[in-house]
Amino acid sequence: MTGTGDADAGEQFENLDCSAVIADVWIMLDNECDEASRARLQKHIDECGSCFEAYGIEEKVKKLISRKCGGDQAPAGLRERLSVEIRRTVLIRQTDAD
Repeated sequence: MTGTGDADAGEQFENLDCSAVIADVWIMLDNECDEASRARLQKHIDECGSCFEAYGIEEKVKKLISRKCGGDQAPAGLRERLSVEIRRTVLIRQTDAD
């Protein structure tokens, strides 16, 4: 990787906002992202308390779904409803913080 690529990766990390990180947490938990994205998301989560807390909740929800659905993937409708609710919760928390 060239020096320019490293600078681009650093810039991408700087531009990550919490809503984007939370939206991508499920992709990370499902191992559906590449290593660079995983590292970038993990770095943000490690450095951002609110994202760390949200990640922990998402991880627990995923484990609960896995346990209750026998390891099968949750139905698409359920995943979409959960995703919408999580985004709404993040937006409400961000509004409350402002």
